[in-house]
Amino acid sequence: MRDKIWYSFPVQLFLLHLRKNLGLTLIWAVLLGVILEYLGVMLGIPYLFLDPEYLHQVSWVSFFLMGVGFAVLTMGFHMSTYIMDGRHFPFLAIVNKPFIHYCVNNGLIPLIFYLVYIFRFVSFQLGNDLSNDWVVLYYFLGFLGGGIITYSLIFGYFALTNKDFFILFAGTVDKRLRKVRLTRANVLSQYKDLKNQNYKVLYYLNINLRPEKVRPDISRFEGTKLLRVFDQNHLNLFIIQIALILFVLFLGFFKENQYLQLPAAMSATLLFAILIMLVGAVSFWLRRWSTFAVFAFVILANYFSNFNFLNRPHEAYGLDYSVPPVTYSLAHMDSLLTPEIVKKDRDNVLEILKNWKSKFPEESKPKLVMVAASGGGQRAALWTVKVLQSIYEIEQGEVLKHTELLTGASGGVLGEAFFREVYLRSLTDSSVDPMDPKYLDQISADNLNPIIFTLLVNDLLIRNQNFQYNGHKYLKDRGFAFEDQLNKNTNGILDKPISAYKEPEFTGSIPLLPVTTLITNDGRKLVISPHSMSFFGTSLLGKMGSDEKKQTIDFLRFFEGHDSKNLRFLSALRMSATFPFITPNIELPTEPIMETMDTGLSDNFGIQDALRFMYVFQSWINENTSGVVLITIRDSEKITEIAPSFPPRIFEKVFTPLKNIYANWDNVQTIQNEVLFNYMAESMPFDLERIEFEYAPEKVQAEELTVSQETMQRASLNWRLTAREKKSILESVYTLKNQSSLKRLEDLFSKNQPIIEDSVLVTKDDAQ
Repeated sequence: MRDKIWYSFPVQLFLLHLRKNLGLTLIWAVLLGVILEYLGVMLGIPYLFLDPEYLHQVSWVSFFLMGVGFAVLTMGFHMSTYIMDGRHFPFLAIVNKPFIHYCVNNGLIPLIFYLVYIFRFVSFQLGNDLSNDWVVLYYFLGFLGGGIITYSLIFGYFALTNKDFFILFAGTVDKRLRKVRLTRANVLSQYKDLKNQNYKVLYYLNINLRPEKVRPDISRFEGTKLLRVFDQNHLNLFIIQIALILFVLFLGFFKENQYLQLPAAMSATLLFAILIMLVGAVSFWLRRWSTFAVFAFVILANYFSNFNFLNRPHEAYGLDYSVPPVTYSLAHMDSLLTPEIVKKDRDNVLEILKNWKSKFPEESKPKLVMVAASGGGQRAALWTVKVLQSIYEIEQGEVLKHTELLTGASGGVLGEAFFREVYLRSLTDSSVDPMDPKYLDQISADNLNPIIFTLLVNDLLIRNQNFQYNGHKYLKDRGFAFEDQLNKNTNGILDKPISAYKEPEFTGSIPLLPVTTLITNDGRKLVISPHSMSFFGTSLLGKMGSDEKKQTIDFLRFFEGHDSKNLRFLSALRMSATFPFITPNIELPTEPIMETMDTGLSDNFGIQDALRFMYVFQSWINENTSGVVLITIRDSEKITEIAPSFPPRIFEKVFTPLKNIYANWDNVQTIQNEVLFNYMAESMPFDLERIEFEYAPEKVQAEELTVSQETMQRASLNWRLTAREKKSILESVYTLKNQSSLKRLEDLFSKNQPIIEDSVLVTKDDAQ
């Protein structure tokens, strides 16, 4: 009985993969780690598999597509390993339908994965606050249906085309096969291996999943003919592999069709399937030279990757790349940061501040409000809009009326920009209500599927599709996919050049919003605004001279010759939210080339920019306002308990230092900001108050929860949120700290707020 199990075909194949195909096996191990939430949890990768979205909703169709994706991945695994290792088991050649028998016996690894995945997604969905538990069965049937249909089509093809020994050598097929030069060469090159191999198999599972004994007389069949059976099968496998790969690439021509924007997890499985199938294809063609060929290809690809036909830039839409690039040098930066230029920009913003103040009674000194929102992908964008809506609810937008500066990074800036545009429209259109819940749905709609799909069908190859914007032609990439989907999600209200905001900002109708992005070349910040703000980047007095390292570059003036005022505002937002590998770094028309990425690496909370603005205009603020209120919107807690530590294991000793650098980056920036804020609060000639909002779902008061505390989860850093994550974000406004912050704003900006006038206590309404 022991030998019957140990020398069974499924067990021997499993051991063979562990010995010989560890790389392919690790793909399954990585996927298991993801769905078990051991890998990628912070980035929300497991939820892409457990809660897939298609056309902005989790549905029967989304799980059907996941079933298709996993079926293609599984068949890619079967096909490639059969091509590489099928010949080691010559008894397959004399059974009916050799490849299908191989798949049945090679299903141990995929079966383990399927069982774990089904258990995980069912348990996840049962806790996902669905209308009823039968919806989960509906999803399961969708997943099952996608897999069954895909397997049926592929196995149907092989059942009709793959031949066993007795059919193949009936005469006609053998004559056709002898004409294939490549096949004859492969047979001869493998014949010696077949004679020397020692893979013992006593039993295999037949198509009915019943154990069947291997024929003991296999040795009497001619070895070269057995190998021809495998090569005939391999040729059919190779054909379908190439057909599947070409089909996926063909989808790239229609990647903007929303019906073809597959769930992100399905795109990932298709990518894995293509990689696995390429391994099989290379093995089929090159055999013993395959390893050398792969290394040679990688080296050559790396060498040629910086050639123009392969290294095509990821551009900022709206800029004119046809004119000669601007010189990116210290001398040129210094020439744009002279005291005269800085004074000119400062005077322009002083006019804006005066226009802002004119909205209030002439004799009054209103509070000046600044809002700083932290980055954090779509999580931060939704949290920012929710907080701004809650603030807007105070006295019908009174706080927004006092707000004159918005700063931040990544998703926080995206949320600020979206709400600011809604607020701007509400000023002239009474039908626009900034409190409408639909805006929360729009800003939190999925933006990841088109990015990952475009990466699969377009960016991994040579990009060759173009589009027109502002009279210029640009290549489409996943950056375009991000902007296009964001534009669709927000009903196109942000699709305008940055110059469109020049007038409403100047008149004080809406707050200033300088969008910043990090320049990877030297760590400076690029400040994007319809109003030049050179004062962010240098000393006001201009006395530092050559000893001062300039901190920022004013985008509007630096790229004036490239039509900078017509930069697409969506591109500016993308430049501030360029998460590595998800959206590409933008290359700007300079010599040497300037590249930008997520500004969160420099200042994820936007506080430095707010404090700098405050410092530059401190005299005006002191004379014309009653102080500054700095509202900070964080997508994390500022003060947390010290986590317990345990003796590290060997691997932890290797990776913990890097993990600590990443995990503490938030704390490092927070402490730096605390130092700066304390310095400003103690040195400014006016009152400075900070009011903080924090995303902390675990601290939501129990009576405010619409779902159980157990189902609350911290949202991941991603451009796609699950329904459960969205609830945790929206309900975080009910924490004691956030409710206290809202109460403080009500006290500050309530129209019935008590004030002292000639030693008599009156209200604001009475005073008027």
